[in-house]
Amino acid sequence: MSATKASQAPEPKEPTTETREMRLEKVQPDAETKGLSQGQIVRKRFMGNSGAIVSLVILFLIIVLAYSSIGFGPIPGWWKYDYSEMMPVTNGGKPTIGLFHLGEHPFGQDTTGRDLFAMVMRGTQTSLFVMVIVGLVAGVIGVVIGGVSGYFRGWVEAVLMRLTDIVIIIPLLVLTAVLGQMVISHLPQGPQRITALALLIGLAAWTGLARLVRGEFLSLREREFVDAARLAGASASRIIFKHILPNAVGVIIVNVTLLMASAILIETSLSYIGYGVQSPDVSLGSLISANESAFATRSWLFWYPGLFIVVICLCINFIGDGLRDAFDPRQKKFNPRRAKTVTAHSAENGLDPDGRADVDFQTEQPVRDVGPGKNA
Repeated sequence: MSATKASQAPEPKEPTTETREMRLEKVQPDAETKGLSQGQIVRKRFMGNSGAIVSLVILFLIIVLAYSSIGFGPIPGWWKYDYSEMMPVTNGGKPTIGLFHLGEHPFGQDTTGRDLFAMVMRGTQTSLFVMVIVGLVAGVIGVVIGGVSGYFRGWVEAVLMRLTDIVIIIPLLVLTAVLGQMVISHLPQGPQRITALALLIGLAAWTGLARLVRGEFLSLREREFVDAARLAGASASRIIFKHILPNAVGVIIVNVTLLMASAILIETSLSYIGYGVQSPDVSLGSLISANESAFATRSWLFWYPGLFIVVICLCINFIGDGLRDAFDPRQKKFNPRRAKTVTAHSAENGLDPDGRADVDFQTEQPVRDVGPGKNA
């Protein structure tokens, strides 16, 4: 009876040329990366992410605009106004954009006559500086605490993770506001306050990264190459820096970029409630806070600093997504049109959605794939 049913089972159709091409396309990415180093593979995947590349270009242009327009330190810029210079208010403070030129005040003026374009550029410099410092400080602390606790385990992990739990249960905005009020009030106005604010945010924002790094180290320390290095007599520091850390760098870089984006929002929130950057210096958050009462009558005072905050955060998030896709080969873009086409042709040729002739879609009977057009 079983032989009769087996003889009556329809033979799988021979895959068409288009289906064979689909099978080849699945192994093509591996062929494209053959012979390339890990760094070259990551760079190739990142360059293929259009959203990340566009975001990187936009962020680069914002940085160039902010630092070249009003200058930085002793280096002068090409913009004619300073962010602290008070002038007579013209055109009611509204943005003046000429037909063939930017006009006197393309972003408008505030109530004291200061040029809003120069102030937004100064605020962008401040926010970018805070972003970089927070990324470095929080990244180093998070990697050290997470890596040490994940590799050594035992009482070391218990102490470090309980410290992390104590810090993580306190709302980040409240913690940075209290620390900022205690420390920044004793510092003079200027770069020292901004640097201290960035350091305080970094000292409070490392907890999430530490947990992620710990989980990655817990997974990697049990891998075969780590056991082989341990049996070969490698020291703990060599195993961490030569074997585990290079394999965890993808998770670290991606989460540091996302942490940098959240640092801008934290600095903006602190400046808005009065615990961040204060006059005479400016940040994007302090510009919104200083003009809060003029929202209904002079809304352009909010448009430009808010726009720069949103654009910078979005660019960093897209760059982080591109880095995640580049470091993790399992991350692939989902194309619904392509998936529908592959499924339709697989069903037509008696293949499963992955291109294997395991199941006949018409009779739902299992078959064996021993070659195109062959059945055994």
